[in-house]
Formats: sequence, C-alpha cells, structure tokens
Amino acid sequence: MLELDHLLMRFLEIGYRDLDERARATFVRLLETQDQQLSDWFMSRSVAEDAELRDMVRRIIEVAGAWRT
Repeated sequence: MLELDHLLMRFLEIGYRDLDERARATFVRLLETQDQQLSDWFMSRSVAEDAELRDMVRRIIEVAGAWRT
C-alpha cells in the first residue's frame, strides 16, 4: 500500500532517530504486521491489542501524519 509506505518512510526520515532501543524493537515488530492490519490501525478502523504497538502507531501518526493533509 503506497500510502502506508509513504507514512512509514516519512517516520523513518524524521522520527526514527528519536526512538530508544526498546521503541526501535517495537517499530520492527510493527513492520512484521500485515499491510491490511497496519492500514486499519493507521486509518483508525481498529486498534492494536498490544499496547506497545498501539503507542507506536500513535507516535508515527503524530510525527509523520502530515501525509494525510
């Protein structure tokens, strides 16, 4: 999904460097999730059951979410 790729790439460019080691591991776990599930989370159609993944989705939207505008 192109929009998802753009969002994640933008986050890598401007937000990833600010993550600590644990948050980086959570980001890697997030990337292991299927695209459709990620799309649902980022478009607020559902939320991750895992609190760390939920927080990471929220952080990515806050940092790189300008792609939606």
